[in-house]
Amino acid sequence: MNCQTHGSHDHKHGSGCGHQAIQHDGHIDYLHEGHLHHVHDEHVDEHFLGDSDSNKSACTPEHACGSHETSHQHGPSCGHDAIPHGDHVDYLVSGHLHKPCGDHCDHHGQVSLS
Repeated sequence: MNCQTHGSHDHKHGSGCGHQAIQHDGHIDYLHEGHLHHVHDEHVDEHFLGDSDSNKSACTPEHACGSHETSHQHGPSCGHDAIPHGDHVDYLVSGHLHKPCGDHCDHHGQVSLS
């Protein structure tokens, strides 16, 4: 297996560690400071959600979330967990992925929270 290891990671992920756990490709990953971490043996791997049928990277201007005000701007300090998705970053909002896109948020699918 080819690992993309996250360097110098002192935090131990697991149940109750304080980071959102997500079901991903048959295992659990943890959202940590804009990264998707997977505990693997004695190290932590960097993972990302791929573009798939359940998590498409499409523009969805008709999406009306209702989970935040339309004036809300997603970004590094917006209060939503950042999650790597394909070649960009989405934000986790009420169990689904948001990507800022002009004057709206795209809906990039649901994720299974643990």
